[in-house]
Amino acid sequence: MAIRTLLTRLQQLRLHQSRTNGTAQQFNILRRISSNMLWASSFNDQTSYRDHNNNDNDTDIKSKLLFHVHPRRSALSVLQNWVSEGRKVSIYDVREVSKQLVERGRYKHALQVMMWMEGQDRFQISESDHALRLELTIKASTLQEAEDYFTKLPNIAAQKASYLHLLNSYVKERAVEKAESLMSKMNSLGANVTPHPFNSMMKLYIATSKFDLVLSTISHMKESKIPRNVLSYNLWMSACYEVYGVAHVDKVYNEMVHDKNVKIGWSSLCTLANIYMKAGLIEKANLALRDAENKLSSYNHFGYFFLITNYTSLKNKQGVVRVWEACKRIDRKLTCANYMCIMSCFVKLGDVEEAERIFVEWESQCVRYDVRVSNILLGAYVGDNLMEKAEALHAQTLEKGGCPNYKTWEILVEGYVRNGSMEKAVFAMKNALRMSKHCVWRPSPAIVETILEYVEKSGNLEDGKWFLKVLRDLNLADLPVYRLLIRMHVTNGKRIGEIVKMMEEDEIDMDDETRALVEAS
Repeated sequence: MAIRTLLTRLQQLRLHQSRTNGTAQQFNILRRISSNMLWASSFNDQTSYRDHNNNDNDTDIKSKLLFHVHPRRSALSVLQNWVSEGRKVSIYDVREVSKQLVERGRYKHALQVMMWMEGQDRFQISESDHALRLELTIKASTLQEAEDYFTKLPNIAAQKASYLHLLNSYVKERAVEKAESLMSKMNSLGANVTPHPFNSMMKLYIATSKFDLVLSTISHMKESKIPRNVLSYNLWMSACYEVYGVAHVDKVYNEMVHDKNVKIGWSSLCTLANIYMKAGLIEKANLALRDAENKLSSYNHFGYFFLITNYTSLKNKQGVVRVWEACKRIDRKLTCANYMCIMSCFVKLGDVEEAERIFVEWESQCVRYDVRVSNILLGAYVGDNLMEKAEALHAQTLEKGGCPNYKTWEILVEGYVRNGSMEKAVFAMKNALRMSKHCVWRPSPAIVETILEYVEKSGNLEDGKWFLKVLRDLNLADLPVYRLLIRMHVTNGKRIGEIVKMMEEDEIDMDDETRALVEAS
């Protein structure tokens, strides 16, 4: 019903557009289409659970947990109610539904299910169950809780099965001391017999620029007769370059070539190419990538886009085109992320026309319009100051069902500010800020200052108040923002007591200019 209403509204807007001319009318149409699309997206999000919940034909606990548990509701209560009604739950059901919840990204519910399972005396908990519980605790709870759970594991076998999850979380947090302590403990238990934990440690050392410790880790692996895999060699080569330079990297690669347990693939050659690129050996980098092309799979796209990105860094357009054409010959559907990658690469190479052709190709076969793809082209147009093309693309995106995200509005704000279309910039900034509550994006201080200066010049006090409220909620209300609002209030003969109070609450110190404004009001 919502989509039908939206389509009807779009038809009305198109009819209106055909009867009117001028930039102002087109902008108003874009504004109204955007509002409808944002409303429709919100409506769909709110009704998706409701539609599932209206179907009450559950025949097993898996269906109940997968389709009828609201994200804010506890899975524990569903399990408890199910059992209290005299229905059976097997350990197979619990394990299966936990895995399916994980696949859907519902880690909190999966953790609740595993916690319930561990509380049932009739179930025999396996080492892999403990490992999953620890993994879910890391994802859905806190690292401290995961550490507490790990220390309480019933036996060494459970610790051996679980510790890699904890180690990888330390790597992610760059907690070197904790990672080393855990490795030492597990080494004393004889758990470190594969390359995986050592690879994790080498990733951590590279991330923290402790390259010499990567080489020490490799030495330990050799002494302990721990086999090295492809990733081990890739990390070793990267660290070796930082410590000794290209010549030693070639020696490591030669050792890899003669390691009968390792099959050299495209990833190692890409690593080698990146090292040559850093060293300024462009010809050798291109040769390494050309060798990597021969290692690519003919069954999936994995690897192709690593090469495309590397060729782009080398400004080798011929290489990009060659790998892209080979990629399209694979009998697998290309993803939106694939199209975003190749379009970005052609934009970086200065070939926007080719990016446009690829975009048209994507549009012709996409099932669900992903605005992230159109954003690539939108950014290219704005970067080249082609605002008419940018606005036309934005309107086309909306009409085809694309829902703008914060990046869409950020791109448009920058374009509008650059060419002086400040009314449009204010509108786009408002939309971007509304979305910023749900993401990590924040506008640049320079853009905020430019927008607010326009708001002050236009004398729109209501807009000024709106921006102050939103920026304050996002912890972006600094002294220049408050000073501007005080100036606007003084100009309009309004009291400034409330603004001064907010400054005190936010612990914003006044400068001489602001203090003079306050004293003169």
